[in-house]
Amino acid sequence: MPIATRAFAATDSSSPLTPYSFDRRDPGPDDVAVAIKFAGVCHSDVHIVKNDLGNTRYPIVPGHEIAGVVTAVGENVTRFKIGDRVGVGCMVDSCRTCVSCREGEEQYCVPGMTQTYGSADPKGAAVGQTITQGGYSDAIVVDQNYVLSIPDALPLDAAAPLLCAGITTYSPLRHWKVGPGSKVAVVGLGGLGHMAVKQAVAMGAEVTVLSTSDRKKADAERMGAAHFLINSDKDAMKAAAEKFDLIINTVSATHEIAGHLQLLARDGTMVMLGLTTEGLPVFAMPLLWRRRSVAGSLIGGIRETQEMLDFCAEHGIASDIEVIAPDQINEAYARLEKSDVRYRFVIDISQMGKAA
Repeated sequence: MPIATRAFAATDSSSPLTPYSFDRRDPGPDDVAVAIKFAGVCHSDVHIVKNDLGNTRYPIVPGHEIAGVVTAVGENVTRFKIGDRVGVGCMVDSCRTCVSCREGEEQYCVPGMTQTYGSADPKGAAVGQTITQGGYSDAIVVDQNYVLSIPDALPLDAAAPLLCAGITTYSPLRHWKVGPGSKVAVVGLGGLGHMAVKQAVAMGAEVTVLSTSDRKKADAERMGAAHFLINSDKDAMKAAAEKFDLIINTVSATHEIAGHLQLLARDGTMVMLGLTTEGLPVFAMPLLWRRRSVAGSLIGGIRETQEMLDFCAEHGIASDIEVIAPDQINEAYARLEKSDVRYRFVIDISQMGKAA
């Protein structure tokens, strides 16, 4: 039978998120049904709710950092059983046949991955769903191939943000082969940045945090950063020239990046992770003179996401979180836009009934 689901949804680009009820599909042979316990709040949720990209379809239930417990499995499911601790990240399906999918890089699916919320949802047609709906809800049904196992060493609440923030930073650190001896700079100590610091330190890198002020310096040092650099300090920036092999830029607002290129060593790369909606000028000369690169990275594939969860469990890494009730989500959005969180909001879905 369809699963009656309680949620918080946006009904347009300017109104607050409000309680919303809908049906999840009956689990099919390959599906896993999950009782959601916690859902992280990502800055991209705010972008989608506010229709900053111009393609949001309403009503929309955001949330792609999902941690919960299996409540039912289909007859073909072999990887999970009832009671397992599981996670769902930014995607719930892909074409499975393109080169990217066959190589385990489903996030770069050529026709396009099926995102956890806001994508066309043919599987939901039987219960009247035209688009996928996300984790600000108390249940979800997902194909077993897109479900992750959360190790027992990770608390479910602090594990939830790993499903987006954690893998978004882990994937480029692995792709650019960060390890002992690497010098990594992280621009912005927020939801993504604090995960990048913790992971890069665990990989053996010497990590520097770049920020606009020193108010998070103590936090950066607690997380293992060796250095803290204020990017408006021209002398300090000059002294750090050509120091870094990799810069992980996590800032999701429009900001100046051309000056940061001088911090890269020869063959160094700045990887852009923040979802900015305006262009960021870059000049050719700093790139040409040291064969530097500016690159982008999305999330990771399912295989790499599971690797990340296991790595975080092994090294005792989890997100720094502030747990909120579902009816605090609008306040959290307002605070998130002011960078007033250290470092990830997580919704306690067990309180959904009280709010909705």
